[in-house]
Amino acid sequence: MSSADRAEALRLCPALRDIQPQLEIYERMLREWNPRINLVSASTLNAVWTRHFADSAQLHELLPHISRWVDLGSGAGFPGMVLALHLKGRPGASVTLIESDQRKAAFLRAVSRETGAPAKVICGRIESELPKLAGESEGVSARALAPLQQLLDWSAELLLKNATGAFLKGENWRDELTGAKAPVNFSLVEKASRTHPSGRIVLAMRRDRPVSP
Repeated sequence: MSSADRAEALRLCPALRDIQPQLEIYERMLREWNPRINLVSASTLNAVWTRHFADSAQLHELLPHISRWVDLGSGAGFPGMVLALHLKGRPGASVTLIESDQRKAAFLRAVSRETGAPAKVICGRIESELPKLAGESEGVSARALAPLQQLLDWSAELLLKNATGAFLKGENWRDELTGAKAPVNFSLVEKASRTHPSGRIVLAMRRDRPVSP
């Protein structure tokens, strides 16, 4: 563990302090499992707190009122498992993580057990599993998964039932945002990323439900 990386992550997202013991367990498990199933790029393991934990946690700090998330293509659990850890102890809170790879799903279940995160892991394809969750989720998240238009297409039914989409995008966010078409009466809003100066968080929401800056 890099103490400098952890300190920087805590500076970027102070809410991480509340779940620091659970994140230390999470980091240990990432390091143990990663050589076997390639959860994250090995080059990012020494910056796991800033590159992965803080990057994920900023969604909770931006949308703290959301208690029920569904996370698409969760992989190693970013941002979904970090969101679940933040919601631990909140009555009725839950995060559903959809991951098609059985080995990664097994890892996510192990992390949930070890940390006590209120996470439910579904091993399946997004297009098959997501429609079943319409009306049950308040937020839809994804990170480094697919182009913005694809994320909107997958999430459309949930968004139309008042969920908010929160998608972490990289340096090509502007091109994706320009070409994306949200459902009718929806807005796409970009927010600066705390962890990636060239990245953005793209929010998809009903026009009558603005998010404060």
